[in-house]
Amino acid sequence: MGILHLDAADKFEAMVAKSETPVLVDFWAPWCGPCRMVAPELEKLDAEAGSKVKIVKINIDDFGDLAKAHKVLGVPTMVLFKGGKEEERLVGFRPHKDIQKAIEKFL
Repeated sequence: MGILHLDAADKFEAMVAKSETPVLVDFWAPWCGPCRMVAPELEKLDAEAGSKVKIVKINIDDFGDLAKAHKVLGVPTMVLFKGGKEEERLVGFRPHKDIQKAIEKFL
């Protein structure tokens, strides 16, 4: 499917809240070392998951209001949404297997 990058706050609803597939939202920042470490883990996960899950990256420097609305206190924070509802939250660097395990519960 390919990792999507949110480029406008008004697209959150269509990309995440109204998605028919589970969505893993990665709240990140370019200055964050652990965020850079988790990026290849998400790339690998995206390649494996195909169309079963959508991965959306949200830069908190550009979309601070969205981060605040979703109670993101630190980055990286990965939030799994299903049916527009938050189902799982992972904070900090997590290896591929931990992220995959969290997603598999909702497929």
